[in-house]
Amino acid sequence: MLIESEFWEQHSLTNHLQSLLLFFVMIVFLSLLGWLLLGSDGIFLLLLLGVILLVFNPVSSPWLIMRLYHATPLTHHQAPQLNLALTELARRSGLERVPTLFYIPSSMINAFTVGNRNEAAIAVSDGLLKTLNYRELIGVLAHEVSHVRNNDIWVMSIADLISRLTSFLSLLGQFFLLLNLPLILLSNVSINWFAIFLLVFAPNLSSLAQLGLSRVREYNADLGAARLTADPGGLASALVKIGQYSGSFFEKIMMPGRRIPVPSLLRTHPLTEERVRRLMALDPTTFPPLESHDLSYKVNSRHLVNHKPRWHINGLWH
Repeated sequence: MLIESEFWEQHSLTNHLQSLLLFFVMIVFLSLLGWLLLGSDGIFLLLLLGVILLVFNPVSSPWLIMRLYHATPLTHHQAPQLNLALTELARRSGLERVPTLFYIPSSMINAFTVGNRNEAAIAVSDGLLKTLNYRELIGVLAHEVSHVRNNDIWVMSIADLISRLTSFLSLLGQFFLLLNLPLILLSNVSINWFAIFLLVFAPNLSSLAQLGLSRVREYNADLGAARLTADPGGLASALVKIGQYSGSFFEKIMMPGRRIPVPSLLRTHPLTEERVRRLMALDPTTFPPLESHDLSYKVNSRHLVNHKPRWHINGLWH
């Protein structure tokens, strides 16, 4: 059954409404803490601070972040088909500038995006290039391009900022509460248990909303990738492979419990099985598919040196 344009729009609208709802929940928790600590002035100050941070939100340079990962630009000479595909995906998505493709010399199977629509970078690891075929890599690139098109990096940075402010106000409120606890007990003052609950659990509830927002954005990027490539099976196949190959040998020896399922509420990404199920339910016909080739002879890696992933002092694994 072919998916009509109306279905695509309804699917996308649902994801956007869920994102707005989760954002609203996070803002409510932050506002309640501001009201609890500073009254109505607290809400006004938080709104003013929010506007200032939205206008002057600092965004790290993609090149700086790539340097932290020891990433190098993956040139057209080294991966001509991959760069041509990225250019076509950027054109289809309506981006004015094509994201810069970077190579991470690590056996970790990973890909990620940094930056915004005007200046974005997409990193692919050596492990990813060696594990996925060309069709699957196109699906992964389309997923990352969708993140750029949807400004997901900016959205999640704002969500992270709200979550951090909520945690800060919660700690501040708990500190004042402990400081005045002897006075409260000696004065026989009735305790507002709602306020106590809010001070203790607001950061956790805000974090859960942030994780939910992250999962919704991933679903939306999957949908965008399927529409860009007209090949949801390519991304679905890539997700299955990434899940199968990521750290399998090391986990069996050193971390046998790592594959214990994490509760859905605590995941930044949706379950692979659910993402694959949603993708395979699609049959998009909006765009013609990109040509499929075997990548084994498409990436010239003579000048690329890969290494085993290890922990770095900056807290990153690559």
